[in-house]
Amino acid sequence: MKIELTIKKEFEVKYLGVSAGVRYWEDTEVNGVEDTDGKLIPLRNGENWEPIIDIETGIIKDWPEGTTAEVHYKVCDDGRYTLLDEKFDLVKAIDGYVPKIMSPAESGYGDYIIMTILDNGQIEDWSVDLEEWEAEED
Repeated sequence: MKIELTIKKEFEVKYLGVSAGVRYWEDTEVNGVEDTDGKLIPLRNGENWEPIIDIETGIIKDWPEGTTAEVHYKVCDDGRYTLLDEKFDLVKAIDGYVPKIMSPAESGYGDYIIMTILDNGQIEDWSVDLEEWEAEED
């Protein structure tokens, strides 16, 4: 006989990992210059933008000092957003829509990443909201 149980457990999360399939690189400016083909934005990997963000501080890991960005990426449902512990082990992931935390500058409506990144890698107006990861799964 088998039984299925749902057990709640608390996890300590340190980072938010992002792998977002960007549709239009040119909607972003890096150091005040339109990033026409996505070659200026740090942390690009192929057709994806892949920053790792410190959850508490909103600072992007390995962001090049002195680089600023006005990010406005249309992603729609082509993204994976992962909560990671201090060892970068996966705690929980969201696939598809863009979580609200990724658009602190204005509403991204689940389709856009919208943020200002300062010259030290700090995301302006960063606010921690992990409610979307805490939602019950079907």
